[in-house]
Amino acid sequence: MRIGGLASGMDTESMVKELMKAHRIPLDKITQKKQYTEWQRDDYRTVNRTLNDFKTLTSDSMLRQSTFIQKTVTSSAPENVSVKNINSVSDFSGKLKIDKLATNASMQSSSKVINDADLNKKLSDLTLTTVPSDFTIKAIKSDGTLDNGYKVKIDVNSTMKSVLDDINKNSGVTAFYDSFSGKIAFSAKNSGNVVGGNEIEFSDSHSFLKVSENNTISAGATDANGNKLGTLGQNAEFIFNGLKTERQTNTFQINGFEVTLQKVSNEEITFSSTPDTDKILESVTKFVDEYNKLIEDLNGQLRESKYKDYQPLTDTEKETLSEDQIKKWEEKAMSGTLKNDSIISGVLNKMRSAMSSVVGGVSGTNALSKLGISTSSNYLENGKLIIDETKLREAISANPNQVYELFAADGVKDSEKGIARRLTSALDEARTKITSKAGSGTTTVNNTFVLGRLLAGYEDQMTRFEDRLASLESRYWKQFTAMEQAIQKANSQSSYLSGMFSTGS
Repeated sequence: MRIGGLASGMDTESMVKELMKAHRIPLDKITQKKQYTEWQRDDYRTVNRTLNDFKTLTSDSMLRQSTFIQKTVTSSAPENVSVKNINSVSDFSGKLKIDKLATNASMQSSSKVINDADLNKKLSDLTLTTVPSDFTIKAIKSDGTLDNGYKVKIDVNSTMKSVLDDINKNSGVTAFYDSFSGKIAFSAKNSGNVVGGNEIEFSDSHSFLKVSENNTISAGATDANGNKLGTLGQNAEFIFNGLKTERQTNTFQINGFEVTLQKVSNEEITFSSTPDTDKILESVTKFVDEYNKLIEDLNGQLRESKYKDYQPLTDTEKETLSEDQIKKWEEKAMSGTLKNDSIISGVLNKMRSAMSSVVGGVSGTNALSKLGISTSSNYLENGKLIIDETKLREAISANPNQVYELFAADGVKDSEKGIARRLTSALDEARTKITSKAGSGTTTVNNTFVLGRLLAGYEDQMTRFEDRLASLESRYWKQFTAMEQAIQKANSQSSYLSGMFSTGS
């Protein structure tokens, strides 16, 4: 029980609060250290994410050959044929005459198979000429041969719609029910022809699809074509640079280029490719711009001012300040958490070295300077890169593959590795160090990284200190309570004596 100044008239609560305020100073300092360490941890993690973003950009652009083999293809008849580069590092040109386009085999019923109203009814409830049973569909594969077939199973719950859906989903054939005519049509999913065979082939049990003796669905594409109820699959036929040849599909590759035949041509079509200098230039420029942003950010972290007089605010201090005052104070208190950090300065040095060093084992374009990319002479820009666009464009036009090798060469020695590989290696090393020191966004256990262990130590100190303060406050209250009780007792005795003396007189 706490007695607060009832006998003495003193503001005991305020006195205890002031006494405890002095004792809380060491705890406040620990709390401030913990807060600063949390800010530092968060800033490390932000840097880590920034490094990872730049590494991803570097890997997805400078380390991909596709970035440097982009080509512009011109054709004398783009409406007849389109050509695009897939993986060729060399330019491509030729002449093409298109005699036939590849087509897909098709089949259809001779007459109406079913009504719309019966499409979702069970087959067992319909009046069909043939009792429904399992049947097999075979179809042409992408290599021009017939597959082993897909067995369509019919059970008591099967409907015409479920059968057609099963065919579409699992076989090499697309089935289509036409609500206008009531007919069913089939087409092979792959174009081209099967030499000496059918592109679509049914087993005999598919005959349940006919609802009358006059309705026919052929057993195969060849019969359907003969009955004028379908067409045969056909290969594309063309003459390429004087050579007459065929392909099963209208889209195919020649020497790393994708050719798509679109229309039969009676005359020769000419086409040729050149490096798409603008797109390659755009990729290299973006890489350099992001590099410059990164080193500017990292240098800013290293040189950010640290205000030792601005410590993290305690809860008590925040109570006396406005939100704007708190914001301005904490801007200074949070500043400089990574000032002169060795990990950041280390990765900056390695990045600059990677960008400025010659790549051994690469002939011709073996340094950024050969591309017209140089380091700024202004020391205040801390190693930013400057691009001579005219020179870079000329280097790309002359040999884009050499530009790729400069960035992506994968030599045995570090000196033989491309610029982008050196960069990603330096970034990975720095990220590993930062994670070891500050953990990552997914880290939940503090004892797995350096700052986490430091934070855990602060939390232990704070817990122990809070216990001591609670014990000390309890002692103060006991002392003041005892004092109040003593004063109250003395007052009672004084009143008693005064009363006796008054009676005796």
